[in-house]
Amino acid sequence: MKIKKDFGLVTVLKLKALLLDSIYPPRCPVCHEIAKAGRSICKDCLPLMDFVKGAVCLKCGKELYDESQDSCSDCAALPKSFEYGLALLNYDDISSESMIKIKYKNKREYIKIYARLIALKYRTEIKKMEAEALIPVPVHKNRLKIRGYNQSELLARYLSQETGIKLINNALVRVRDTRAQKALTSEERFKNLSEAFCCDKLPENLHNIIIVDDIYTTGSTMEACTRVLKRAGAEKVYCISICIGKGTY
Repeated sequence: MKIKKDFGLVTVLKLKALLLDSIYPPRCPVCHEIAKAGRSICKDCLPLMDFVKGAVCLKCGKELYDESQDSCSDCAALPKSFEYGLALLNYDDISSESMIKIKYKNKREYIKIYARLIALKYRTEIKKMEAEALIPVPVHKNRLKIRGYNQSELLARYLSQETGIKLINNALVRVRDTRAQKALTSEERFKNLSEAFCCDKLPENLHNIIIVDDIYTTGSTMEACTRVLKRAGAEKVYCISICIGKGTY
């Protein structure tokens, strides 16, 4: 009975999304123009997107340059506590510009497109995770006040609509407004984030969790969140992101 209810909810949400798309046609996340012929991504733009493929790190999901390796240098340097991760795109100039538009230019409609693509590409893998909840990486209240939204929460919300997995957006809280991560090493990033998150005890029936974030770089954020969630009672934690950096191995 519960399966039928969940299926019905997902169907209604998808129909609602289609109706909104017909009223407000989506813009292509690559060229930023209204996509033609009812597409979410322009036909000529799709080949420009660098989807993750081939040999990947078995832990974080980064595409590897050396197919003889089974892990990237970041995972080798800083072992991860989560089971494994999935990502849609390699982080390059095109995806970077798209992420900037999302985070700083209010192009939230791109997130819906990426959520659909993630669900299509990884539907089987996500089902195998047997996750009871999607939990977005939270932003600090100061940053939320400036931006007005958390792009990771929106991604988790759209993924919930696509997969039927429940969204829990208040379990994980960011209690420290950490300094920018961009110029830090992997070890410095993790130290910077080690006390940035907190989580109250999770519900007893919540065992498998998927953490959702927009960009995965060294994995320090996902690792910090994973440790907090496991201390709160999670048994298995997985990761999903839109973009991911390429592995150096």
